[in-house]
Amino acid sequence: GRKLYLIQNGIYGVDVQPIACQIAKLRFFVSLAIEQDPDREAPNLGIKPLPNLETRFVAADALIGIGTARQGVLRSDAVRALEDRLRDVRERYFNAGARETKQRLRDDDAKLRDALARELEGPDFGRDDAEAIARWDPYDQNAHAGWFDPEWMFGVTGGFDVVIGNPPYVQLQKDGGRAGRKYRGAGYETFASAGDVYQLFYERGCGLLGPGAGTLAYVTSNSWLKAEYGKPLRRWMAERHTPLRLIEMGKDVFDAIVDASVLLVREGGGATARVPAVDVDRLAGGAFPPPEERWSEARPDGAAPWSILSAAEWRVLDRMRAAGTPLRDWDVRINRGVPTGYNEAFVIDDATRERLVAEDPRSAEIVKPVLRGRDVRRWRARWAGKWLIATLPSLHLDIEDYPAVKKHLLSFGRDRLEQSGQSLGSGVKARKKTNNAWFETQDAVAYHEDFGKEKLFWIELVDQGRFAYDDSDLFGEATTFVLTGKYLKFLCAILNAKLTHWFLQHTAPTSGMGVIRWKKVYVEAVPIPEVSDARQRPLIRLVDDILAAKDADPNADVATQEAEIDRLVYTLYGLDDRDVGIIEGSTDSSK
Repeated sequence: GRKLYLIQNGIYGVDVQPIACQIAKLRFFVSLAIEQDPDREAPNLGIKPLPNLETRFVAADALIGIGTARQGVLRSDAVRALEDRLRDVRERYFNAGARETKQRLRDDDAKLRDALARELEGPDFGRDDAEAIARWDPYDQNAHAGWFDPEWMFGVTGGFDVVIGNPPYVQLQKDGGRAGRKYRGAGYETFASAGDVYQLFYERGCGLLGPGAGTLAYVTSNSWLKAEYGKPLRRWMAERHTPLRLIEMGKDVFDAIVDASVLLVREGGGATARVPAVDVDRLAGGAFPPPEERWSEARPDGAAPWSILSAAEWRVLDRMRAAGTPLRDWDVRINRGVPTGYNEAFVIDDATRERLVAEDPRSAEIVKPVLRGRDVRRWRARWAGKWLIATLPSLHLDIEDYPAVKKHLLSFGRDRLEQSGQSLGSGVKARKKTNNAWFETQDAVAYHEDFGKEKLFWIELVDQGRFAYDDSDLFGEATTFVLTGKYLKFLCAILNAKLTHWFLQHTAPTSGMGVIRWKKVYVEAVPIPEVSDARQRPLIRLVDDILAAKDADPNADVATQEAEIDRLVYTLYGLDDRDVGIIEGSTDSSK
C-alpha cells in the first residue's frame, strides 16, 4: 500500500527512449507484485491488478520545453476546467483494470487534449505549441515527444521536491555538432559549444525544482568541474544555486570511460563559500560515506575550477596564489605546435629529406627539424631525426617553386591533401575544411618565428610535467605546446617542480585514464612568483647543470638537482614544513 501510494502520488520519470520508460515501469510492477501474498484458491491467485503507469513515465526530450515564454500566461476558466478534467481522467486511468474502461479513458483523454489545444491557441500561446499538446499521446508506448513539460504531461505545478538522474554523456560537437545545433537555441545559460549534453541537464533539472526547497542529485562525468567548457555551468551553479555535497567517485565505479561524480544541489541561493566534498580515490579505506571530520571541501567561486581539498591543502593553494602571478600574465607567449592534418605526408624522416634536397636544393628552405609529442622529455627533448614540410599558409609560398616537395606531397593523393573535410570513401576523409591550399599545413601558424627562438616545449597527457628547454630552430608538431618569452630557464625550473605538478593535479581535469591534462589553459593558470634576478640565479644554475648532464647522456640521473629545485621553489612560495609534507606525500603517491 505504501509503495502504491508513493508511485501514484510522488514519482514521475522522463526519458527520450521509450524502451527506458518500459523498463522503469517493469521495475515498478515487480516491486509491487512481490509484496502481495498469492491465494491459490482465488482468481488470478488473488494478485491485485497492477496500476497503469503510462502517465507516470513518459518518453520525451527532457531538454526541450514548450511554451517556455508563456508559462505565466493567465489561463481562461475554460482552460483551467479542461486541465482539471484531463487530470481526473489520468488519475482514473491509473487504477483502471477493464480493457473497455481503459479504452474509454484514452478516448476521453484525446478529446480533452484536442479541446485544450483549441482553447489555448491564440496570441498568448502559439499554434505549434497547442498542436504539440494535442498530438502528444501518453498511451502510445512506441513514440516519444520532442518536448517535455511537467504541467502538461504530469499535471505538476510548482516544481518537484527531488530530481535525480544519470544524464546521458553526449558531446555537443559529436556527429558534426548535431546535438549542439539542436540545443543551441533552447535558452540554456550553461550552453558551451565544446561541452556536453549532461551540463544542460543540470540547468534543466534545477529548473524543475520547487523554489528554494527542491534538491537535485545527479551522477555525471566530473569533467565539467575543471574543464574549460565547464565554465558557464560552474558560474551558474555557484551564483544561482546551493551545492550541498560533492562526491568524486573516481575510476572503475561505473561502466564508462570517464570519471564520475555525484552532486547534490538545492535550488536557489548561490554564493556558497564551502561545500562538503570527498574524493573516493583518496580515502584510505574505511566505510563510505566517511565521518564528517574526514570530508574535504570544494569552494565554488564563479567560473573557477572546483577542487576537492582538505583545509591544509587549501592553505597551500591559497599561499601559492598569493605568492605568484599566473603564467598568462607574464611576458610570455604560448602556442600550439604545427597541425598538419596528415602527418604521414608532412612529417618525414632523414632519408626522405635527403632525397628531396638532392632532387631540389631549395627544398631545404621549407623542411625544418620537428619534435613530436613523444620526443619531448623533462628538461631536454630528444630529437628523433624527423622533419616537417613547413608549407605554412602565413608564408604565402608558391608550391611551384619547390618541385620535389610538390611531387612528394602529390604521391599521397591530392584529394586526401585537400582541406575540404569531404569523405573519400572507405572511411577516409580529406583534411578538415579550411581556406588553405592543398599543399599547406592545416593552420596559418603566424607565430612560426617563435620556433627559432629560445623556448620551452611540453605535451598534454603525462603523469608528470615534461617541460623541455630548447634554444635551437626545432619546430613542434600539433601534439606539442611551445612557450616563448623571458626568464625561460627560471620558468622551466618552476614548471618541472613537484609543486606545479601538485597544483595541476588539483586544478586541471584528467583524461579517461586519470592522466593530468597539461593543456595551455591550465598551465597558464599556474601562479609563479615574480622575484629578482638574484633569487632566480640558483634555479637557473641548476637547470644549466641538468641540461649539460642531459646533453652528455640523455638518461643521466638528475634527481639530486631536481630535489634542490623543489626545495628552492617551496621557499619562493613561502611554504613551511607542514605544507611541504602535504606536497611531497601527494605527488609521491600519484606516481
